[in-house]
Amino acid sequence: MRDNAQRTIPAIKYERGQFVLYRDPEMFWSGQAGHTFVCRVQRAWLEGTYDLVAVATGRFVHHAIGDYMRLLPPVDAMRDIDTAPLNTDGAADDMTAAAIAWLTQQHATANHRPELPVQRD
Repeated sequence: MRDNAQRTIPAIKYERGQFVLYRDPEMFWSGQAGHTFVCRVQRAWLEGTYDLVAVATGRFVHHAIGDYMRLLPPVDAMRDIDTAPLNTDGAADDMTAAAIAWLTQQHATANHRPELPVQRD
């Protein structure tokens, strides 16, 4: 049994659909390249392991150990949108295409007067 006092990261229960960074322990400890990649949680098992699917390759990881996973929260993915300096020249140069598309959509919907739905008889 593991000594929980030595853990530096608190135990997290991941849920289906969450994005995580997974480090394959066998590949990592044997020095192989490509040992760390982004996955989506497909299933959580009662014993605390997870089934994952690698986002970029579709690779299936069966019974991944939670100690080798870290949650990738949406706030990190959206940080460039939340912190973009929108009132300066060249602000868009530092933003991802997804951030610019989202801001364009927000601008288009925010600058139109909302319309009521058509009345039904």
